[in-house]
Amino acid sequence: MESLLFNLNEVKTIFIIETTLNIKIAPLMKKPAITEQPIHSILSDRWSSRAYDPDQLVSQESFLSLMEAARWSPSCMGDQPWQFIVFHKKDATFWTQALNCLSVGNQNWAMDASILILACARQSFSSNEKPNRWNQYDTGAACENICLQATSIGLVAHQMGGFDVEKTRQLFQIPSQYDLMSFIAIGYPLAIEKISAEALVKEKEARKRKPLREIFYTNQWGEQSL
Repeated sequence: MESLLFNLNEVKTIFIIETTLNIKIAPLMKKPAITEQPIHSILSDRWSSRAYDPDQLVSQESFLSLMEAARWSPSCMGDQPWQFIVFHKKDATFWTQALNCLSVGNQNWAMDASILILACARQSFSSNEKPNRWNQYDTGAACENICLQATSIGLVAHQMGGFDVEKTRQLFQIPSQYDLMSFIAIGYPLAIEKISAEALVKEKEARKRKPLREIFYTNQWGEQSL
């Protein structure tokens, strides 16, 4: 019998696939954006799930691809003001410390993720120490690159602003010239059949965005053209 080879990370369907070898792939939660105009599937498929598989750890190879995606984000003068502190679940002591910096609401689901990433933004340019007013803007772009890369390789990512900034700064000895922006939870999605009824209700909540006409002006403030 011919062997059947496939990569679970590349499974794009929410249906159970049964092969001739009687292998079943559990359905995964998918919630693509309902867009007004066509966009790339990486953008529409990215969403901030809270349902992680606690038993699957992200490989070093996949993790490095996330960091490489961040490295190639655009930044003012190419300064790359972002700095990331990474906490792997396998490093239990530091993982627990990072998890305890999150709000209780975030802890309840982020504990099942495989990686926590703390994004920091340097307040001044590294070349001349002058204030960099784009530091947070650029760091946000790097974080989005991480999330999009995660989506592209079958992972889920959720950015969190709910954490104790001062506790985090002191605990991990972060210099004062860095702004602490967000934690990002990274991991594998949990099979639908394993998501609790309460959590599934939240997971299935409709994704909402303002219509295009409310976020774009033409030529001057307040002038709508869509």
